[in-house]
Amino acid sequence: MTASASASAELPRLRVPFTLPALSTERLRLRPLTEDDVADVAAYQTRDDVVRYLPWPLRDRAASAQHTRERATLTSIAKTGDRAILAISKPAGDGRSRVIGDLTLIAASVPDAQLEIGWVLHPDFQGAGYASEAAGALLRLCFEQFGAHRVSARLDPRNGASAALCERLGMRREALFRHDIFFKGEWGDTAIYAILAEEWAARDPQAPRDSRRIVP
Repeated sequence: MTASASASAELPRLRVPFTLPALSTERLRLRPLTEDDVADVAAYQTRDDVVRYLPWPLRDRAASAQHTRERATLTSIAKTGDRAILAISKPAGDGRSRVIGDLTLIAASVPDAQLEIGWVLHPDFQGAGYASEAAGALLRLCFEQFGAHRVSARLDPRNGASAALCERLGMRREALFRHDIFFKGEWGDTAIYAILAEEWAARDPQAPRDSRRIVP
């Protein structure tokens, strides 16, 4: 075997196939969506201030219910292009939990060990660190269990809350594509944030807060 062939054989690959596990952080439960979550998800999918900078249309309750049922089937990653969804649920104090947002994981490239993450959170629960807690837990899974070399996020740079979340997670802005997408009646820009496995391992162990304390 040549030196180049040996080096090629050692390139990282995602540990596919894998299924996203349900897990708990200090304040949240991350788990697959179910049909029982239809009303909770509609509470934020039907809000214009939530979808303004997302590649989603503004859905009515019927369309949101159908979308949630479809996304509830997305739990595993096996090949490039696959995606999986986790609900972000919070105890409601009445014996049940309320879904306050969700996380998306996309296999950007299985051979190159690259994943992409995304998130959405109900505005009533923003500003309390829930997004950092949930996304940080997912990042930990990406690097420590799924074998990711690089995890990225793409967002509208006008979405200041998501850009700030990327920075809290230790992700750096790698690119800004100007007018690369036409959606919702206007040209939009795309910002790319990313973090490498070695950068994640070297981060401040206290940041993002609570992402280390996850329990399967």
